[in-house]
Amino acid sequence: MYHGVLTFLLFVTFIGSLVNVYLSFGDHARIYSASLITTLTFCGIIQFWYGRAFATKAQDRAIHAEENLRHFAMTGALLDSKLTIGQVVALRFASDEEFLALAKRAVAENMSRDDIKKAIQSWRADYDRV
Repeated sequence: MYHGVLTFLLFVTFIGSLVNVYLSFGDHARIYSASLITTLTFCGIIQFWYGRAFATKAQDRAIHAEENLRHFAMTGALLDSKLTIGQVVALRFASDEEFLALAKRAVAENMSRDDIKKAIQSWRADYDRV
């Protein structure tokens, strides 16, 4: 509901507000309120975008810390610092049996997050992603 409905409503409102501004040119009584509605709608779009981006960034940091701890528990060493956040986020789906080998392979072959996901044989579900 949040992504689908709110995205649709924000963009429909923004388009409608732009039409309202266009139709208000020359009418000094309406141009201020039409411009204000457009500005507020645009602010809503920005807030929606960054609200999701900031939450995703925070989750990526949490996943990185979790996977670092997982790697440390298995090997006594932290993940290779050459792994990007995207690679680490993709590695979270790997089972414990293939996690270590896939982490090494991801660094050696500079695998993309999609390549890492395709290489996983035994998936570990992530039900906590928002």
